[in-house]
Amino acid sequence: MKLGRNDLCWCKSGRKYKSCHLAFDEKLNALALAGKLIPNHDMIKNEVQIAGIREAGKLNTEILDMISEHVKEGISTGEINRLVHEYTIAHGAVPAPLNYEGFPKSVCTSIDDVVCHGIPDDNRILKSGEIVNIDVTTILNGYYGDASRMYCIGEVSEEKKRLVQVTKECLDLGLAAVKPWGHLGDVGYAINTHARKNGYTVVEEIGGHGVGIDFHEEPWVSHIGQPDTDIVLAPGMIFTIEPMVNMGTADVWQDEEDGWTVRTDDGEPSAQWEYTILVTEQGTEILTR
Repeated sequence: MKLGRNDLCWCKSGRKYKSCHLAFDEKLNALALAGKLIPNHDMIKNEVQIAGIREAGKLNTEILDMISEHVKEGISTGEINRLVHEYTIAHGAVPAPLNYEGFPKSVCTSIDDVVCHGIPDDNRILKSGEIVNIDVTTILNGYYGDASRMYCIGEVSEEKKRLVQVTKECLDLGLAAVKPWGHLGDVGYAINTHARKNGYTVVEEIGGHGVGIDFHEEPWVSHIGQPDTDIVLAPGMIFTIEPMVNMGTADVWQDEEDGWTVRTDDGEPSAQWEYTILVTEQGTEILTR
């Protein structure tokens, strides 16, 4: 049903359509007529939702800050899981990964050739020379925050340090490519260009995603895109950027035994950093990092 100017806006802000999202919709409709792929209303968060997601993101960042003090040689990934779980619960939140589609733990810990979804284990002790990604997702008052960081354990080779650094640069370049009313393809293009320039490859099968009201929402965020392609980035969209950059081939495989762990096909190291970001009228806001 078409909304009238004085009807309540579809975003549930409680304001009249004419003073809320009428001009926004007119701009999207004009872009659609020009052949652009535009977001649907479900991808656009209102002010109340953004505030809730911002608070979840703030706690998610606090959890990563807390765990950063403990990630060192000799700690088990199982202990990392317990620390994340206990801190999350103590702050009135829920660790989103726990029991999500059967995932057995509260955080993902991905070491060396594990690209993502590594399962914590009391018997897996972090060793000097390893790199590890810790991926935290937090539900607070029904809203989600999602981010991950890389850590170098003890004496790490220069090759691995460089991979970790360039992957962080890829993430920041992807963030810089997010422009209100720009295109999602610009993000993947910036990431993939920088990775390849440095001799690395980007995992194609796994990408970022919309987040905030649910763990995984639309849009899917490719990290290899082309300029001026894919969905229009409208203010109010919230999604993750989380490039997985490999030292060797981009090909990956999933462990059939545990059903989760994704590894590089050639056994070479992989690195990943992740932000959750909000597209604003002025640019972007990092909600958790």
